[in-house]
Amino acid sequence: MSATMLPDDLAGAEPFCPHYGTCGGCQLQHVSDDAARRWKIERLAQAVSARGVPLPGDGIAYVPAEGEGRRRLTLHARRDRGTLAVGYMAARSHRIAAIEACPVAVPALREAPAIVAALASLAGRFKAIDAQLTATATGIDCDLRGLEPAPEQRAALASAADRHDLARLTLDGEPLALRRPPVVRMGRAAVVLPPQSFLQATEQGEIELARRVSAACDGARRVADLFCGVGPFALRLAETAPVLAHDADAAAIQALRQAAATTPGLKPVTVQPRDLFRHPLGPQELQAVDAVVFDPPRQGAEAQARALARSRPRSIIAISCDARSFARDAGILHDGGFKLTSLTIVDQFRWTTHIESVAVFRR
Repeated sequence: MSATMLPDDLAGAEPFCPHYGTCGGCQLQHVSDDAARRWKIERLAQAVSARGVPLPGDGIAYVPAEGEGRRRLTLHARRDRGTLAVGYMAARSHRIAAIEACPVAVPALREAPAIVAALASLAGRFKAIDAQLTATATGIDCDLRGLEPAPEQRAALASAADRHDLARLTLDGEPLALRRPPVVRMGRAAVVLPPQSFLQATEQGEIELARRVSAACDGARRVADLFCGVGPFALRLAETAPVLAHDADAAAIQALRQAAATTPGLKPVTVQPRDLFRHPLGPQELQAVDAVVFDPPRQGAEAQARALARSRPRSIIAISCDARSFARDAGILHDGGFKLTSLTIVDQFRWTTHIESVAVFRR
């Protein structure tokens, strides 16, 4: 099987979702587990090799990490000739593929379309609503964008949050109804999730990534966690070593700071806001660091990778959600004297062409 072969050419399974082919959310339900695994491995291998980076001796590992399903969904609501449609964007279209339930979501979010429809029906006039729903340990956290409700509509939405037992309802990040803080467990810590903050798509995916990050940092005396977000790695790493954590998201790092301060038994976690795209950590700032973890957005972290390539940490662990930007950053580290010793696909997006990976580099 060629790594350039399109997923549409890899038939072998019966799609399990009635909306498959119409909804744009999944592309690989017609592909067998083995074929999807081989396609993703070959696609990542091709990207890395094209940058001149030798693959690890044991190749690319693959770990399924769908777990119970997606714990975060983004649904869309539109009105078309007076009819409300709620669902995902249709494949290769700007239309809405209306759905009643998403079979790849965790059980707590199976009724998410009905919740969004109920909220949208109370919102008055709107062009489009984008709804982000997250299943947390204390209930569903829901953020709605695209609304400017009148006072009576805000009251109706708050009442609907009660009826649907939402933990929190926000309008473009602004709290409207807070019934319980939305809490996510990360190792020993409990993090109160800020509205609209990043979270790994599946709980199992986060656990698998964190397990490999922690193993690669074993024995480190001090660790830097760059693009740390709310702390899925920093909080676990702090169980054994002091951590320096940086991110540009002020709400995320405040949540991390609070979680670290209220979790007994952790080593010190130093949390500082920083735009790592414009101001990457340099060699002098990393002198006392044995291991660096970085988990950038899809575009990767070219400037930070160049600064790391000039630095002297013993280990660098890179988490990526894009094969091409990862390969570029890996090439920079390779040219700077780091060897790629481990590369694993942690597949929390089994039914899509998305590739999530974790890589370990040693100086």
